[in-house]
Amino acid sequence: MARTAKKAKAVTITTAEDVATDQNVLSIAEAAADVIAARPATEGSAAETTSGGEIMIPLDKLKKSPRNARKTPHSNETIETYAASIAAKGILQNLVVEREIGADGKPTGFYFVTIGEGRRLAQVLRAKRKEIEPAEPVRCVIDTENDPFEISLDENVSRTDLLPADQFEAFRELSEYRGWGAEEIAARFGVTAHVVKQRLRLGAVSPNLMQVYRDGGLTLEQLMAFAVTDDHVRQEQVYDGLGYNREPYIIRRELTRTHVQANDRKAIFIGAEAYIDAGGSILRDLFTEDRGGYFEDAALLDRLVLEKLQGIANELQSAEGWKWAEVFIDYPHAHGLRRVYPQPVDLSAEDLAAREAAQQEFDRLTAEWENTDEDLPPDVDQRFAELEAEIERLDGLRHAYDPEDVACGGVFVSLNYEGVARIERGFIRPEDAIPEPEASGMGDGEAIIDGVRVNADGEVIEDAEGQGSDHAQEEDEGDAAQPVSDILTRDLTAHRTLGLRLALGEQPETALIAVTHTLAAQAFYRGVEAHALEIRPTSAALAGHADGIEDTAAAKMLADRHAGWAQDMPRDVADLWGFIAGLDQVSVMALFAHCASMTVNAVKQPWEQRPRAQRTTDRLATALTLDMSQHWKPTVRSYLGRITKAHILAAVREACGNEAAERIADMKKAPMAEVAEQLLGETDWLPPLLRTERPALPASEVDSTAGAETSDPSISGDVDPREAERWNEDPEAFDGEEE
Repeated sequence: MARTAKKAKAVTITTAEDVATDQNVLSIAEAAADVIAARPATEGSAAETTSGGEIMIPLDKLKKSPRNARKTPHSNETIETYAASIAAKGILQNLVVEREIGADGKPTGFYFVTIGEGRRLAQVLRAKRKEIEPAEPVRCVIDTENDPFEISLDENVSRTDLLPADQFEAFRELSEYRGWGAEEIAARFGVTAHVVKQRLRLGAVSPNLMQVYRDGGLTLEQLMAFAVTDDHVRQEQVYDGLGYNREPYIIRRELTRTHVQANDRKAIFIGAEAYIDAGGSILRDLFTEDRGGYFEDAALLDRLVLEKLQGIANELQSAEGWKWAEVFIDYPHAHGLRRVYPQPVDLSAEDLAAREAAQQEFDRLTAEWENTDEDLPPDVDQRFAELEAEIERLDGLRHAYDPEDVACGGVFVSLNYEGVARIERGFIRPEDAIPEPEASGMGDGEAIIDGVRVNADGEVIEDAEGQGSDHAQEEDEGDAAQPVSDILTRDLTAHRTLGLRLALGEQPETALIAVTHTLAAQAFYRGVEAHALEIRPTSAALAGHADGIEDTAAAKMLADRHAGWAQDMPRDVADLWGFIAGLDQVSVMALFAHCASMTVNAVKQPWEQRPRAQRTTDRLATALTLDMSQHWKPTVRSYLGRITKAHILAAVREACGNEAAERIADMKKAPMAEVAEQLLGETDWLPPLLRTERPALPASEVDSTAGAETSDPSISGDVDPREAERWNEDPEAFDGEEE
């Protein structure tokens, strides 16, 4: 009986059709039957002419019948499957043949195979592999009464395949009762070991759910989703709580809700081997690309992560001398601590000489190999890497933390988005901060005891009301050095403030320095009141709005830029004005731009109604010609897994065309999102919220845009140019019309 076997997949994904229609069903049923002993062939005209008679015919005398109803050739995979089954169990079902009659009306000695062409091809394949002789006898049945085409059609139509549920349980019984492993079963039935493992996993699903599947209450894809775990209780709990939505991806999500996927940053940081050695287990989904499986013990994984981070922190603290080092899985963005940065230091003569020697050798090798089109020899490539590492190490010595900061400061060690330890140094707790002398107004050795200021010898200098001892009062009475009253102080400084405002407004260059100083003082010297302008920059933390944003490439670029400026800042904030005033105009503008950039907040909260602020944000993006495709890509994690199928299809249709969208339209959401990620990754497509409008055309160019379809009056062809000019100068003038 000819059967068609689906192609055995080389990857780990097997569809429902592969599992349900794989035509090894016959072999599974035959495994439970005894091998039929071959009856001896009866030679002679009686056996050859009697319909239903059996005869042993040499393999090389069998041909494909021209009247076989199956016109689609057997696939190579099908033939491989039959060959493996026959090699293990023999041909359990006779071939049905008819004699070939020559043009002269006489038998040619050959036979057409009416039923069993797949088995004939399997034996031919085995003969080519020298497993059997080309003339290997094959037990056949002669049919001289029926129409060959009709019985060939009947053989392929009038049959009932083994139900998939029975197939799964049959494989499980072979494993449990005969002790066969996946490899042995695969060899006997002509399938891959992975397919066997899939069927064994399906056969191990809860018997209650298997019965629901038999009764039509579950699809095969849903059953495959339940097979992600072998916990029958959990399977049934999830089934009972599904409600109306039984999408396979939802079933998998619920079954693995308390697990950690193998591509999670914590799993990457620890590694599967270390996790298993610690007693953990990994769950594998045999029916989808699970990216390494699921770590079942999330608590164990968290403990291993913290222990490994603590080991890194201890080594760092011991090697560098920090007062403390704390570990967190997630970086504590709300720590609220002041931070110090390394300051420029001079390299030693020895280090300078080593830096110069390394640079010279690097330049020499570069000149020697820069014009070659061939790959660098391994030794040269390795030397380049060594020189680059040495130069980077020596350049790193040009900046160092102040020993006092190290002695009272600390380090945060956490896990970044990519599964690598994140080390942030230079944080000072309030209780460890070295007090500034001017903050207390007291000299060395002075203190306040019971409201009275005393010196190092315990002598009263000043009481709580600002009056000294009687002796001091006598000495200070009428002294011109005594401060004036608080009321007079406020009066005079108010006038000074007025004068500063008037003067500063007339000197833009100094105003730029003053504003930059105010921004920089608060950006780099947290908690120190050292600015004269009442400008309060606020830098909203973004980590709470977008998971993993602090570890993106854009965030790293911003952090590096901030750290670069921080390293150049003077240690004492009192020297900040001189530092900024001494910069050239380009550097002042660069520092000003950086400090201003830290205050941008374009996060849109659902409860906030700030339409004008959002429009200003859009105009800022337009003015900057912001291209978010350089910093963001639509991935399953960042976007596609968090929107509907309709949104996914709309995005693919817009970016890749209707044909690409139609190809994925029938997919389930999870695979659709994965394919869409690949398609959109090759484009610069962005969702509307991340797009930047083109700059408005000047009024002089409006006439050339006649007929353009846009809501922007500045580029609309049917708008008075004067209106367009007013739009460019004051877009808020149109707010009332929009609303």
